[in-house]
Amino acid sequence: MKVTTGVNRCGWVSDDTEYQLYHDTQWGRPELDDKALFAKLCLDGQQAGLSWITILKKQANFEAAFHNFEPERVAKMTDDDVERLMQNTGIIRNRLKIKSIITNAQAYLKITEHMAFKDYIWQFTEGKTIINQWQDYKQAPVSSPESKLMSKTLKKDGFKFVGETICYAYMQAVGMVNDHTVECHCYQSCCEQARR
Repeated sequence: MKVTTGVNRCGWVSDDTEYQLYHDTQWGRPELDDKALFAKLCLDGQQAGLSWITILKKQANFEAAFHNFEPERVAKMTDDDVERLMQNTGIIRNRLKIKSIITNAQAYLKITEHMAFKDYIWQFTEGKTIINQWQDYKQAPVSSPESKLMSKTLKKDGFKFVGETICYAYMQAVGMVNDHTVECHCYQSCCEQARR
């Protein structure tokens, strides 16, 4: 897939083509696939204290290290796997973050025994996309009442690295919130794809 050139993008996007492609094709577009929502939640947790581009550049390494984020396989990973992954230079070598992905897979499996993960995640916006109209990306908040409730609920249900700021970034990424700026070339298409 090629990057569109000569267009307006949100101010946070750099000249990095991988970043531009992510912004243009994924960020802010409603995600309804359970496994994709799980993978994104885990990756957003890895971002804590780092920039998203750092995680994006390592995404393929994370996928390889964590069985392509197949929850059933990840949930069975052991302390030996954690030790092995602590030597993996392709991912973020933080013991708590590595263990959080395994813990999150176990929490995911408990949730999906009785409901689809997409229904669990999207409940915080009542199944709809919140469409904002920012002139400047800096106007967007770092958390919201919805992300605070999501964080509280996820923590109660056993998830880790799901603070309100991570949850808000996640909501932006999976299209629960359209925080593209109004001048961004993706704004209108994300409005059209929004869940209503």
